[in-house]
Amino acid sequence: MATRTYPPGTVLMRPMLDGLARNWWLILLRGICAIIFGLLTIMWPGLSLLTLVILYGVFALFDGGFAIGAAIMGDTPTPRWWLALVGVLGILAGAVTLAWPGITGLVLLYFIAGWAIAAGVFEIVGAIRLRKEIDGEWLLIASGLVSVLFGVLILMFPGAGALGLAFTIGIFALIYGFLLVGFSLRLRKHAEVRI
Repeated sequence: MATRTYPPGTVLMRPMLDGLARNWWLILLRGICAIIFGLLTIMWPGLSLLTLVILYGVFALFDGGFAIGAAIMGDTPTPRWWLALVGVLGILAGAVTLAWPGITGLVLLYFIAGWAIAAGVFEIVGAIRLRKEIDGEWLLIASGLVSVLFGVLILMFPGAGALGLAFTIGIFALIYGFLLVGFSLRLRKHAEVRI
């Protein structure tokens, strides 16, 4: 394969940027989907775990589809397999979520509860081991106890955990979506560069 050189400063001198810039609108659509998902999650304060999981499943399907579209539509020599893999994983996650929404939601909550309990226990153990080396180890012990308590409460009341989690997920989706929209608009400027 012959190597080509491009004048300094041209987009084609950076093939990965060029590939993304040509498909800026697909990244914009991913961001818009995330914003819609975040808004719907926040606007429904009585959101059930099942509804949250279904919203997530639909979001994952759209996000995966747009990622595959960006991988297929690129006509640059840079590898785009990673974008296609992200898309396939998104579609699989969405399909599994929609096929078994009850199991997916419960598994998600149990995973979060397990993580909180494990992290809390490690914080408490770490604080006890470091008590001679640090001041205020009680703060670390207290944060560990709060984490363990949070995990236990989620296990005991998974429905209430989902409602609290919905707001956090909604905020995350909004931030993620706005970042993708901003990124896509910057890519749009690069797509307008002509050689």
